[in-house]
Amino acid sequence: MQKNELERFSVLSKLNVLYKILEVRKQVSSWKSEGLTVGLVPTMGGLHDGHKSLINSASKKCDKVIVTIFINPTQFGDDEDLDTYPRTQKSDITLISDAGGTAVFIPNVSEMYPSDFSTKVSVSGLTDMLCGTSRLGHFDGVTQIVTKLLNQVAADMAFFGEKDWQQLAIIRRLVRDLDIPTKIASVATVRDEFGLALSSRNSYLSSSQLKTARKLSSVLQMTAYNIASGGYASVECAKAVQTLLKSGFDKIDYIECRHSHSLEAIERTTEDECRIFAAAYIDNIRLIDNHIVV
Repeated sequence: MQKNELERFSVLSKLNVLYKILEVRKQVSSWKSEGLTVGLVPTMGGLHDGHKSLINSASKKCDKVIVTIFINPTQFGDDEDLDTYPRTQKSDITLISDAGGTAVFIPNVSEMYPSDFSTKVSVSGLTDMLCGTSRLGHFDGVTQIVTKLLNQVAADMAFFGEKDWQQLAIIRRLVRDLDIPTKIASVATVRDEFGLALSSRNSYLSSSQLKTARKLSSVLQMTAYNIASGGYASVECAKAVQTLLKSGFDKIDYIECRHSHSLEAIERTTEDECRIFAAAYIDNIRLIDNHIVV
């Protein structure tokens, strides 16, 4: 969608569209001079009801809400879907406006990463497991762009979904370690009527693949129940892998039981909170999910 067309559409949606970092800072400074609080919802676009829930939560807790749309190239691997990732700016703006957003920041790559950009941001430990082992460098890209957005917007609160639980844990550690004053708020995973966690990548699924994908959540729920009932995590997770493969999944990246905050591996449940984490493929479509063990 061209910039001029996007601006005309945004006027109808009563949404302030910003393209430059200086524009964002000027807008936020104006709001804060009036004593207003600011919420940030970072996204890569391709918005759905999960994002709508994030924006709704932000609008309830903050006076103004900035949603960012930026498909961040540094968090994609060479063989991943950067070029085909959903780009739906017109419908995104409608959703943002309907959900209670105040402004949308849509920078281009050169605005975020000038030609001489040379700084990396990395969180060790939490990135060395689960998605971090199969998507090498992915979380360095995430922490890089999130650090930039938190600095650019200087929001009072930033909102992230619990579907990407490992990412959430990493961002919380990042903010703590770097003394970034923005409060990180988590929002529960939004699911379809069959339990599938909503994701922009779900749009890649055919109708038959969608039926298969919907089995992921129920298998994880059963696995979590079995572990909570005294089962060994390694045994129950191995069973879950086989169940998903028999159900039509092509590859299981991982299914593991880990502590909710430290992400350390857990074999038997304790009084501390733990979760089942999973990443699985249908064809070349990678789906992730997690469930609390109770």
